[in-house]
Amino acid sequence: MNDDLAALSARIDRTNELLKRMLAEVAKTPSTHAIFVDAGYLYAAAGRLVAGTEDRRAFDLDAEGLIDALIDRARTIFADSRLLRVYWYDGARRRIHTAEQQSIAELPDVKVRLGNLNANNQQKGVDSLIRTDLESLARHRAISDAALLGGDEDLVSAVEAAQGYGARVHLWGIEAPDARNQAEALLWEVDSQRTLDLEFFKPYVSRRTAPAYDPDQTARPTRENVRFVGAQIAAKWLAARGRESLAELLPGHPYLPGSVDQDLLVEAEGILQYSLRGQADLRRALRDGFWEHLQTRF
Repeated sequence: MNDDLAALSARIDRTNELLKRMLAEVAKTPSTHAIFVDAGYLYAAAGRLVAGTEDRRAFDLDAEGLIDALIDRARTIFADSRLLRVYWYDGARRRIHTAEQQSIAELPDVKVRLGNLNANNQQKGVDSLIRTDLESLARHRAISDAALLGGDEDLVSAVEAAQGYGARVHLWGIEAPDARNQAEALLWEVDSQRTLDLEFFKPYVSRRTAPAYDPDQTARPTRENVRFVGAQIAAKWLAARGRESLAELLPGHPYLPGSVDQDLLVEAEGILQYSLRGQADLRRALRDGFWEHLQTRF
């Protein structure tokens, strides 16, 4: 009997020793966090807060500086944790990334995920991308904490999925000048809430000033001149984006994605020093020159 008790006691001691070792190893393993940014919410809420508009074309966003600021903020909140990466979710027509989205994707520790944009410039599929990443990272114990910058009620399922695997989800919001810009159902589900205020965003958002072109001082360019400028810009676009992006763009001919068309217009006006707004024939010549150059290179 005594021998049995002694053996049982020895087994208990060995089990306790193994548990101590396991806990010591767990203690050595740093916690990991990731930042999830719904860019649609970010542009709309930060644009309204700082520039007074949700129209992306009306203001500039220093994405690199802002991402660094978000990383720094997370570092102070999750003091004993390491950053996995920043996930940046945005929309693009036919999922063809814009020049701005490409530059963000090239930043260190940043992963860009693209959903679609419909005819009304509304994001489609972004919430499901966030849910997939949150759930997968939590399930594989890749993160212990998730900082989610967003406000859509559709994100509730993403939060619940991550929490189901033991991750904590912390909702970050953007100060609203009038009404709340985050769904109540989302606020109820998360583990904590923080609001980033006007002072946080001021250094990274600036309203664009429309170029001042004096029609009395600048001669109206010919269609051929504008067509040539379109070809010039296409050459630069192709050099920066590559043939893969060109292959994705060509099926949309003769139409350009809204973001590409807007960038084309702004750059052409800068080269010509002439406003093409309201000049339908010159706008067509510009697009023709752009497409003609790209088609000769495919």
